Amino acid sequence: MQTSPFLGELIGTTVLLLLGNGVVANVVLKQTKGESSGWIVITAGWAFAVAMGVFVAKAFGSVDAHLNPAVTVAFAIATNDYSHMVPYITAQLIGGFLGAILVWLHYFPHWAATPNPAAKLACFATGPAIRNKGANFLSEMLATLVLILGLAGISSKHLGELAIGVGPYLVGILVWSIGLSLGGTTGYSMSPARDFSPRLAHAILPIPGKGSSDWDYAWVPVMGPLAGAVLGGLLIRWFTL
Repeated sequence: MQTSPFLGELIGTTVLLLLGNGVVANVVLKQTKGESSGWIVITAGWAFAVAMGVFVAKAFGSVDAHLNPAVTVAFAIATNDYSHMVPYITAQLIGGFLGAILVWLHYFPHWAATPNPAAKLACFATGPAIRNKGANFLSEMLATLVLILGLAGISSKHLGELAIGVGPYLVGILVWSIGLSLGGTTGYSMSPARDFSPRLAHAILPIPGKGSSDWDYAWVPVMGPLAGAVLGGLLIRWFTL
């Protein structure tokens, strides 16, 4: 099979979710080696997951390595080129679902060992520290806006060859910074593929004692990032960052 942008986005997003939700599982599930190791571990793990996802996506054929429908939407608006939206977003959503299934398989014995349903859901989808959907929506929108503007800066022509050589690492640092500074309110989804697809996997998979998938909240980590993406794409387009 030949590499392709679709395959790159699919496998890259799968790796992203496997490593990203994998670090959450390592921290919150019972009887893991990383149990209760905390927020710094989670934010670092997610940052490294993004960097590795970018590398994998590029290796399998996606030069853009968006790995996130919000990023795809933002740069479609910024460039006025919408041709990648359907294939990229489809691949990302599938990849998010597959990555979540792999996390479930990898930590298979630990689901039964973990009594807290909320901890199990956290290994798949985000949730608010304080449930206030308006404030939660704003948090997701702002975090995603910072992500989009940061990505625009990293890919800017002003960085020249620097971004080509260390771009994935800079993206990882960007995600780490957002997680540390802005992630404490909602868990910084910033991506429908990071939240909706794994939440769907949580709803379908036979996880013992899993409880609700919290679909009442699920629109926030989807619509908030998309709103931030639209705003970010317009800002890039207007100011040509």
